[in-house]
Amino acid sequence: MAVGTEWIVDAEGCDSSRLRDLHAVRGVVERLVAALDLHVVGEGQWHVFPGEGGVTGLYLLTESHVACHTYPETRTATFNLYCCRAREAFDWHAELARALGAKDTRVRVIERGRP
Repeated sequence: MAVGTEWIVDAEGCDSSRLRDLHAVRGVVERLVAALDLHVVGEGQWHVFPGEGGVTGLYLLTESHVACHTYPETRTATFNLYCCRAREAFDWHAELARALGAKDTRVRVIERGRP
């Protein structure tokens, strides 16, 4: 029995300054949560690394979780979304290009459990 779907997303060629910007990165996650009608438990947890470091965020969802990590030094952002219920498609490519300046986005979808 399938128990959920996991999206593993890598965005490369991003604008390094946007990858350090908590507002820009959190905005991506908040638009994802709204677009897919996800339900955050409590509050999201965010950490901005000092200096030239990136941003890390995690939201616990009633559906499971969403996490993101940015790496300005390699111009990369990674996202992981796991949902125990089917969801509509999300246009990761367009969102990450617009919000973070991503030049290339790879989305892998994994069905969890036994189909």
